[in-house]
Amino acid sequence: MTLRIVFAGTPVFSASCLQALLSDARFDVVGVVSQPDRKSGRGMKLTPSPVKQLALQYNIDVITPERLRGDESSLAWLHEKECDMLVVVAFGMILPKSWLDAPAIAPINVHASLLPRWRGAAPIERAMLAGDEVTGVNIMQMEEGLDTGDVYASSAIEIGATMLGGALWAALSEVGNALLLDSLPKIAAGELQPVPQDDSQAIYAKKITNDERVVNWQLSAQQLDRYVRVFSPKPGMRALLQGKWLKIIAGAPIDDVTSLQACGAILSLQPFTVMCGDGSAYEIEKVQPEGKQVMGIRDYLLGAKLQIGDQFE
Repeated sequence: MTLRIVFAGTPVFSASCLQALLSDARFDVVGVVSQPDRKSGRGMKLTPSPVKQLALQYNIDVITPERLRGDESSLAWLHEKECDMLVVVAFGMILPKSWLDAPAIAPINVHASLLPRWRGAAPIERAMLAGDEVTGVNIMQMEEGLDTGDVYASSAIEIGATMLGGALWAALSEVGNALLLDSLPKIAAGELQPVPQDDSQAIYAKKITNDERVVNWQLSAQQLDRYVRVFSPKPGMRALLQGKWLKIIAGAPIDDVTSLQACGAILSLQPFTVMCGDGSAYEIEKVQPEGKQVMGIRDYLLGAKLQIGDQFE
């Protein structure tokens, strides 16, 4: 039996999942829903999402509504597809009940956490920032609540102590793709029964704000290191030094530092260390100055007029 799929998603994480479905003969992706084109890049040109770009490559019918609730034309489009399953992966919109009721079998969500921990918009980032040692992927049945649906299957992976955010995204994408491809036929055949979540254990992963991408030197070096790793290699943590933004791409925490310098003060140039909170410091190893490429700290210091005691703003 070939399952007719309507896919809803937006970022690269979603596009990887869509590619996995398109590469498996058991599934027929009959339609794709994604977020509207957004301005991006230096030229701020309207750019389609990675999911939309992939759908167009495969000549799949794709729609990009501004909203779903109350949009009768989009709902009519969905019903015309007569899909068995609606598969949602990091779509970025709340689906109304009319959409959840449309698929013949079930609306399915791929969520990058071990529910009920980290329901919400930024589960991968929040898991890293909290210092979680383990995270994973859930295949769940969607309902009107925010990531509250019953869980069909899950797969866990470890978060390495020095793991970068980009690497964790890639690892979870690979695990999620495999879990989805394995689960969908079993769900359709009634071989997988969803298990309710324990709502008392729920933790919500609120959306990442722009302010969180600006270095707070009052944090301990261990906490700062998590932020740097979460946003590495892109978009990077930003710090203001001598009136210019400097992205910190890589570094390492140093504990038990004896210094009377204020948080944000440069303690040494070789290695390049900055005072943090709780008597700790952060050694910066790789940066990206404004308008330049990522570089090692030695190359950066060759052109920077810095001295011990200079202060990050």
